[in-house]
Amino acid sequence: MDAKVHTVETHPAETRVRLSCAGMVIADSSAAVRLEETGHNTVYYFPQSDVRMDLLTATDHATVCPFKGDASYWTVNVNGSEIENAAWAYLDPIADAEGIRGHIAFYRGKLEADYEFPD
Repeated sequence: MDAKVHTVETHPAETRVRLSCAGMVIADSSAAVRLEETGHNTVYYFPQSDVRMDLLTATDHATVCPFKGDASYWTVNVNGSEIENAAWAYLDPIADAEGIRGHIAFYRGKLEADYEFPD
C-alpha cells in the first residue's frame, strides 16, 4: 500500500489579491503567495508590508502544524467589530514552508469579506 505524500508548495499569486471587510481594505498586494497543501484549499498569504497591521491585534492563540511550523494569530478590528483569531502567520516556518515567512493569511469563513482572488 502506498503512503500518501503530504506536500506544501508556495507559488507567486501572479495577480493582485485584495481583502476587505466591512468596507475597509485590510490587505492589498501584487506580491501575495499562494500556498497549496495536500488536503486543504488554496490559501493566499499577504506580505506583512501589504497588510494594515494597525487593524490587527496579536492574540495568545497558537497552533502547530507539522508541515509549516508554529502559527501566531491576530484579531481583526474593523469599524468597532472584532473578529477573533481571523489572521495567522508562521513567523519562523519550517524549511518546506519558507515561502510564507513574513506573510499573513486570513480565514475566509471568519470574515464577512470580499476577496479579489484569481480563479
